[in-house]
Amino acid sequence: MGFGEDERRGPPRTGDAVSGNAPDTLTGTTSGLRLARADYADACDADAVVTLLDLYARDPMGGGEALPADVRARLVPGLAAQPGAFSLLAWEGETPVGLTNCFTLYSTFAAAPLINIHDIVTHPDHRRKGVARALFAGIEARARSIGACKVTLEVLSGNLAAKALYASLGYGDYVLDPAAGHALYWQKRLT
Repeated sequence: MGFGEDERRGPPRTGDAVSGNAPDTLTGTTSGLRLARADYADACDADAVVTLLDLYARDPMGGGEALPADVRARLVPGLAAQPGAFSLLAWEGETPVGLTNCFTLYSTFAAAPLINIHDIVTHPDHRRKGVARALFAGIEARARSIGACKVTLEVLSGNLAAKALYASLGYGDYVLDPAAGHALYWQKRLT
């Protein structure tokens, strides 16, 4: 899928993980969707990020509960303050229909950047219409433009639809030596 230019193309914004004046490879139009990197300072983009993430949080695969008001208030300023954070929005006309929140990190084994997809959301009314595939194409274009060695993500073991999509796009378990098994994503909550 190709990405054309739109009015948001320009120098990197605060929080972008590109150096110099690398082009914004995330903007464009594909399959009737307009993809654009979210401008955290733009009220419309900020509202779309919060609204779509809240929609995801309310879904059983996102925990089944709305985002608390204080999280909604801190979300976009917090993303904007994180070096390497970027969000990609998919728009159908003036309606936001998809979102990814990503972070540019560093692979010590490859000595190269990597992109972690922290959230990926497709509005329920727009599922199975290519929104997620278009978002992945945008993320992977961004990854290639910065010389990233890989793109990573987490998925719940019971999220069969997401796992099928991700596998169809070439994603799979992280394995160094099959005898040692695959990586597990663990956490310890501090709040």
